[in-house]
Amino acid sequence: MKIAIVGVQGDVSEHVEIVKKALDNLGISGIVKPVRKRGFISESDAVIIPGGESTTISRLIWRDGIAEEIIELARDGKPVMGTCAGLILLAKHGDKQVEETDTRLLKLMDIWVRRNAFGRQRESFETEIDFKGIGRYRAIFIRAPLIERVGKGVDVLARIDEGIVAVRERNLLGLAFHPELTGDTRIHEYFISMI
Repeated sequence: MKIAIVGVQGDVSEHVEIVKKALDNLGISGIVKPVRKRGFISESDAVIIPGGESTTISRLIWRDGIAEEIIELARDGKPVMGTCAGLILLAKHGDKQVEETDTRLLKLMDIWVRRNAFGRQRESFETEIDFKGIGRYRAIFIRAPLIERVGKGVDVLARIDEGIVAVRERNLLGLAFHPELTGDTRIHEYFISMI
């Protein structure tokens, strides 16, 4: 099994480490590799787009041809997970901030996202959520987006008072929070089970 972590910016090493732990917990051997150039994603079984700065990640993946590989992988039915900034990039619809920053979206998930929905870095927070299929989960939100609306084929997996924070559409998993920072491997195990 090969799992690619988009490695251009953001929480790359944290995702690599927690995916390795999740694979070990599931008794599966595999290669987990941060990717900055074309090639590895197209031969992978799944890909994760981490949190970071969505505008920067967007520019780099489109410039380096990684975006096209992610789109092709997703269209082939292989799992793609986006966390925080990665969620924004998976969306078909962005808010005014996305437009003003010229953030080019992958347009894979039928969702409407609001960038920095909770404010700046100092408004970051942790809270318990009920994650469908997993149960109670401690979620970390850092300059997080929010999913304001979903299309018909999108399954809502978790909410907080402000709105939707986790969704799945077929082989696509989008999270407004950072599961790679918790040490809890259950969401990564859930993602691996989608392969």
